[in-house]
Amino acid sequence: MATTSQPLRGKRACKKIFWAVFPHACFILSLVIYAFLGALMFSHIEGNRKVNLSEEYRKFLQNLWYISRNLSDNMTENEEIFKEKIHALLNTAERDWFVNPKDIWTFFGSLFFCCTVFTTVGYGNTYPVTRIGKYLCMLYALFGIPLMFLVLTDMGDILATVLSKSYNEFRKLQSKILASKLCSGSTCNKGDELKSRAQSKVVINEPLTIMEVLKSQPGVKRKPIKYRNAEIFEMLIARENERTKPARNKSIERWSSCPELTRGKTMSRVIENFDKIGKQLEKFDVPIVLMVLIIFVYISCAAAILPNWETRLDFQEAFYFCFITLTTIGFGDTQLEHPKFFLFFSLYIIIGMEIVFIAFKLGQDRLIGLYKKVLSFCGEKKMPSKKVYPK
Repeated sequence: MATTSQPLRGKRACKKIFWAVFPHACFILSLVIYAFLGALMFSHIEGNRKVNLSEEYRKFLQNLWYISRNLSDNMTENEEIFKEKIHALLNTAERDWFVNPKDIWTFFGSLFFCCTVFTTVGYGNTYPVTRIGKYLCMLYALFGIPLMFLVLTDMGDILATVLSKSYNEFRKLQSKILASKLCSGSTCNKGDELKSRAQSKVVINEPLTIMEVLKSQPGVKRKPIKYRNAEIFEMLIARENERTKPARNKSIERWSSCPELTRGKTMSRVIENFDKIGKQLEKFDVPIVLMVLIIFVYISCAAAILPNWETRLDFQEAFYFCFITLTTIGFGDTQLEHPKFFLFFSLYIIIGMEIVFIAFKLGQDRLIGLYKKVLSFCGEKKMPSKKVYPK
């Protein structure tokens, strides 16, 4: 019996883990599929478009030829005039005249574009030119941005839970270290007495009346009525909990004996997991300085790795680029030579955006709390003092 029960427990544990991870994997997989479908769509539409050289392009070449012909060996006198003419002429140029669409809208280039769309970064280096591409880009963003924010919220719950537990464990360890340093003989003895009293509490397994409880606990009689009633209430709750344990085991046996009921219970648990999305972020409470430090370390690690393939970027430029990306500002002033390498860095972008999102949520909560304190302080100051009239 023991050998057969262990594999069953292992299978049940694996199923529980699978259905617990299923909602998170479902969101991430949906986002990945959505990005790949968008890459195929935009690479086909924008990459296969025909480049028609317009009359403006011919005028641009003609004006450029006139300026280059008028250049003489003595450029010092008319250097400023030539600069102004060339600058004005280059402002009229369009990138589509000089770039082959197939070179930009490759599969990886389109995938990079899709990531900049639903993450709302929008560098502006790559953009749709055709009318169909622009309409599809709006439709793609309309569904992709909510999906991306759903993934951020879901993964943010996991990060918030990990950070909260890590911070709480650190605080517990810190308090234990301080307690061990400050613990003297008398205080430790008092703590041991409290522990022994807590362990000596009797849990009531059989139904007893309140009078029998009082008789069985002579120490309760010496306490005040308020504390006496509280202890009686706690013991009665403990008795009810002990009585309901066998019923839970029987229900588990019924679920395991009927596969249809097991599936229904599993699906209800999965639905409950979907309903819990975003709840951990509401409970998240760590110092804002700690979150700023985590963001700084996180961006610094990427800024040290990114110049390995983006040779034009140093540490400072890479740090600036990562910050602009994770905060979804996306100026587009820094262009990447190898966007497909940074695309494989997309997991870093998603996790980084989640960390920044959590930090912004935490800062928002702190700011709301500050506003409440200021308003309550101002309200107390403006409250008129009550006048006491003589009787």
